Amino acid sequence: MTMTASLAPNEQALLDSVPTGLYIDGKWQDASGGRTFDVHDPATNAVIRSIADATPEDGIRALDAAVAAQEAWAATPPRTRSDILRRAFDLVQVHKEDLALLMTLEMGKPLAEARGEVVYGGEFLRWFSEEAVRISGRYGINPEGTGRMVVSQRPVGPSFFVTPWNFPFAMATRKIAPALAAGCTVVIKPPALTPLTTIFFTKMLEEAGLPAGVVNVVQTTSSSKVSAPIIADPRLRKLSFTGSTEVGRKLIAQAAEGVLRVSMELGGNAPFVVFEDADLDKAVDGAMAAKFRNIGQACTAANRFIVHSAVAEEFADRVAERVKAMKIGRGTEEGVAIGPLIDENAVAKASELVGDAVSRGARVLAGGNAVEGEGTFYEPTVITDVAAGSDILREEIFGPVLAIATFDTEEEAVRLANDTEYGLVSYVFTEDLARGHRMIDALDTGMMGLNVGVVSNAAAPFGGVKQSGVGREGGLEGIHEYLSTKYTLIPN
Repeated sequence: MTMTASLAPNEQALLDSVPTGLYIDGKWQDASGGRTFDVHDPATNAVIRSIADATPEDGIRALDAAVAAQEAWAATPPRTRSDILRRAFDLVQVHKEDLALLMTLEMGKPLAEARGEVVYGGEFLRWFSEEAVRISGRYGINPEGTGRMVVSQRPVGPSFFVTPWNFPFAMATRKIAPALAAGCTVVIKPPALTPLTTIFFTKMLEEAGLPAGVVNVVQTTSSSKVSAPIIADPRLRKLSFTGSTEVGRKLIAQAAEGVLRVSMELGGNAPFVVFEDADLDKAVDGAMAAKFRNIGQACTAANRFIVHSAVAEEFADRVAERVKAMKIGRGTEEGVAIGPLIDENAVAKASELVGDAVSRGARVLAGGNAVEGEGTFYEPTVITDVAAGSDILREEIFGPVLAIATFDTEEEAVRLANDTEYGLVSYVFTEDLARGHRMIDALDTGMMGLNVGVVSNAAAPFGGVKQSGVGREGGLEGIHEYLSTKYTLIPN
C-alpha cells in the first residue's frame, strides 16, 4: 500500500515548488503520453511528489535540444559562461536550506550532512566558473623550424550524464559545471529514487540565465530504455556515469559503438589501514567520517578496516562506543546521525553481509540488525575478527557497517588493501612520515587520505583506477574531460 506523506508546512511548501515536468529546450513539460512516477521519503516510505516519467522519445527530444544549442553555446564567450556558473553558485547560497531539506526528504541523509553536500556541490559551480576563463593552448615553432604549431582546445560536444541517488546535488554539479564551462551542452538523467534535487537546481540554472537547450533534464523509471537510444545517437559525443561497476561496464560497451568519450566513476572497496603507530584519536575520528558519512552510502566509504593487531582491540572498542551513541531517525530530527537506507534492498544487503561474516566467526560489537517499523533503517554496526573470504571484505557494503580485520606487518597490510578489483580511494593512519609516503606509492587507488577520513574537494581530481572507473572529476583535470585537443600546423 502506498502512503501519502504527512509533512510539516515548510516541507510541503518546498515540495510544491519543485517542478513536476521534464526540462527540455528551456521548457518544463509533461512526458510523452503523460506518464508519471512517485518519489518516496525513505524514512517513512510515503509519497512526497509525483513527477513526469520520461520515455525514450523524450530522451531523444532532449538530445535534439542539446544538439541544436551546441554551436551557439560553444561560441559563447568564456566570461559569459563563467558568469552564468557564478550566478548559479550565488543562487545556491540563497537556496542552501531548501536544497539541504529537499535532499533529506528524498534521500534520507541527516540535515547537517545535506547542508555539507550543498557546500561541496556548490563549490563545483564556483571552481569551474573560474576554470571557464582559463582554457588555454600553446603556440610555438616546430623542431625542424619549418612552421608554427598551434594547439587549441575545443568543447567535446553534446554530453549525456547519468547520476546516482546518494549525492543528488553534488553529483549533478560535479558533471554539469565542467561541461558548461568547457562549452558543452547537456542531457542529464537524474536517478528515479532522488530526482527532485536536480530538478530544483535546474530552476536555478534557468534563473542564472542559462540559454534554452544547454541543459535538459529527463528523469525516468525506464533508465536503460531512455539511455540506450541517446548513447547510440551519432550526435552524442560524451557519456559520464556515476554508479556501480556492473552498470558502468554495460554503458562503456554501448559507448564503444560510437567511440564516445567516457568518464566513469564506479564502485569502491576502500581500505582503511590503521598502523600500530597511528594516533588513535585521529583514526577513530577518521573512521566515523569515512564509514558513517551519508549513512555509509558512498563510493568513498571505508569498506574494509585493516587494523594492526597491536591496536585492533582498542580501536574496535573505541569505535563501538561512538557508534552505540549514534541517534537513528528521520534526517530532519534534531541530533540524528543515521538516517534510513535508500530502500529495502539496501537493508537486506547489509543484513546478508553481516550474517555471512558472523557465520564465519566475526563478533558484533554494536548494532547488527535492521530496525523494525516504518522506513528502511539499519543500525550502525561494528563487527570485528572478520575472517578472510567473508563477503563483506569483497563486496561494497553501501551501508553503516564497519568491519574490522587485522594484520601484523606492513607488507601484509598492503597486500590486504590491494586485494580487490576496485581502486577508488584508500585511507591510511600512521605517524611515520616515511611510511605514509610509501603508502602513497604502494596502494592501488586513485585517491588517498593520509590521517584523514574525507578526501573529496572540488579543486582536487576525483576518480579511481582498476574497476573503479576512468577519468577525473573536479580539479584542473575535470574540465579537460569535456575538451578535445586540436593541432594546427602553419608552415613558414
